[in-house]
Amino acid sequence: MHEILTLQLGHRANYLATHFWNTQESYFQYDATDDPSTVDHDIHFRPGQGPTGEDTYTPRTVIYDLKGGFGGLRKWGGLYDQGDIEGDLENLWDGSAVKQKDKPIPQSEHQKALDGGLDQPSRLSTQSVRYWSDYTRVFYHPRSIVHINDYELGSTIMPFEKWASGEELFGKLDKDRDLLDRDIRPWAEECDQLQGVQIFASDDDAWGGFSSSYVESLRDEYGKTSLWFWGLQEDVSQGQRAKRILRTVNTAQSLQAISPLTSMYVPLATPSYIPPYLSIDRSSQWHIGGLLSMTVESMTLPTRQKPGSANRGLLRDFEETLNSNGNQRVAELQCSIVDQLQERSNENASSTAASDSRMPDSTHLGLVYEDEVEKANSKLDMSFMSSNSSQTALSLRQREKANHVFAKVESVRGLAWVQEDYDEQEAATSRKRQRLASLPIVEKYYNPSPFPMLDSFPSIISEALSTGQTMAIHGSLSTTSQISKWTKALQNYVSRMVEVADREALANGLGEMAEAYEEGWDSASDVDSD
Repeated sequence: MHEILTLQLGHRANYLATHFWNTQESYFQYDATDDPSTVDHDIHFRPGQGPTGEDTYTPRTVIYDLKGGFGGLRKWGGLYDQGDIEGDLENLWDGSAVKQKDKPIPQSEHQKALDGGLDQPSRLSTQSVRYWSDYTRVFYHPRSIVHINDYELGSTIMPFEKWASGEELFGKLDKDRDLLDRDIRPWAEECDQLQGVQIFASDDDAWGGFSSSYVESLRDEYGKTSLWFWGLQEDVSQGQRAKRILRTVNTAQSLQAISPLTSMYVPLATPSYIPPYLSIDRSSQWHIGGLLSMTVESMTLPTRQKPGSANRGLLRDFEETLNSNGNQRVAELQCSIVDQLQERSNENASSTAASDSRMPDSTHLGLVYEDEVEKANSKLDMSFMSSNSSQTALSLRQREKANHVFAKVESVRGLAWVQEDYDEQEAATSRKRQRLASLPIVEKYYNPSPFPMLDSFPSIISEALSTGQTMAIHGSLSTTSQISKWTKALQNYVSRMVEVADREALANGLGEMAEAYEEGWDSASDVDSD
């Protein structure tokens, strides 16, 4: 079935992942009159049975968070009644005991309404969303919930911020009980044909160090399995200077340690430029998580299509396109929201594409034309690769130079007319021509299903770009020379900010990574002689 196992590491990652699972749940159909879904639910969900024998369908995911991070989510995911566990434990001890119990965090009004079966739960807002569990629409298996009580969410006494703290925590927990045996192996053994593991984690705090050790263990155990790491990053322009330095250094450590072990490493920073059709509260993880999840979910939609679908593409297919020289494991994610109500006709097809650079040009569909390089270099509205560190390290002349694109995967959803013009045989011929001509490799996937806007999703999209309930999304993953610039900027940063004992190894590792995005490209032109 080509299942995908998800690993959620940390509070910010769980905001993104909660939106992701809400979207997956929306693809289930409960009305026989609905059009059949193109999504293969078995890829991300597992069948099971509840304690009373009823059938259940829960996400294939493992969720880690600190003490207090789960909010009002019930300890066992809300689906399985575990009975009086505390009473059973007391019977194991004959002596006196002093019970210490934290005051439980109450459920949000939205969750109470969902549990009560109301069709229209209370409307969410940035004020009412306190935790990621406040807007979850799915039930989790008890094995999915992993509480880490060594650190407390938001603690100022012992904050979970330093990269080394996460590395140390993983070592401690793994020594007490093998984390892969306890938390991963039972899920992996349920899969008929594991497609890969997708990891959502923040890479600019202690979760980066925790993830580094976790990914190393995963790679040792599952050597040939696709491992995709989605690294969330705070806006480095925000906060006190000491915090900004720490976050940037943490990101550099994560990139250098994790990316060589993964199949693909995708930075997920809040875009420095937000287009006018979006209204984002940068201080709200609910908003940021929604934007990130919308893009990630749309970009990876081909990986969960039903077998035989023309729109299907597995994780390994993405990797074969993007990692053109075997060492390009870092990709830049971009996204635009396009007008799905835009009708295409033979008369206005070319003018539509020309007037809106965000619209995919269906008249070419990946074929090699004289302007193929220009098309590969075309930018979407938002880039999720942090530009703050590179902006300070690169000159204006360097930043203005065009980036060289090695390979790109595009995913377009919600525009049915694009799919009608697609010819897979022509596209395959195009890819051969591109390789022979040393042109950028561009792989395109089209899906007529738009992105669903649920009541749990924040109202961040202009009504002009949606029907009120759905959106058309154009996303891309690419390996470009911009990644070399970004990595070199981090290298330059850590050369000045990291202690001497760790500086050389970290800087050299980043330098070697940057070189992978210069091969076959005149990198000397990217560097000012002065």
